[in-house]
Amino acid sequence: MQEVLNWTINTIRNEKSIDSTWLEEKKFEWTPLVVKSLKSLLEHNSTILIITDDSRQWFSQYILANINNPKNNRPYLPFYDLKSICTSIDKIKSEEDIQLILDMLNISFPNGYVFWYIGDGNSTQSILPKYNSNSFMWLLDEELPNSLSLKDDEQLDLKLLQIFNLFNKTLEAVLFADINLDS
Repeated sequence: MQEVLNWTINTIRNEKSIDSTWLEEKKFEWTPLVVKSLKSLLEHNSTILIITDDSRQWFSQYILANINNPKNNRPYLPFYDLKSICTSIDKIKSEEDIQLILDMLNISFPNGYVFWYIGDGNSTQSILPKYNSNSFMWLLDEELPNSLSLKDDEQLDLKLLQIFNLFNKTLEAVLFADINLDS
């Protein structure tokens, strides 16, 4: 993990599109989360299911438009919008609703899946990701173990774009063996 941490610090400091001050403060939260999610994706062949609260739906579309962009010159990877697969995600009201959705996802993705949640911790859309310990969560104004905590301030949209840029660069570095997730 030290190699990923050092690579992350260097990337934050040297990448012009990333504001190093606030993101460098998050490096110890960020690094284990990104390592865990990329290991699930690349070593266990898991699918990444993106889900956001209603206010950040634009960000889900941004991720999906950019993660497998042909300009990246890398293999396409299994990233999907959970709301497009499961329209009832906004209507979870009980444990039974959760189990029905999880059963469907287990059948659909036999190699496993990771919820990538971005949004308010109090939204209905956060229920499933909080239920799954393997989730990659970027929570607003809430701190939970194994999640990235962000403030919902006037710079939030810019910060989300910067973090995605860092994620995308980390993914690329792992795919092209510039960094190793195990060291």
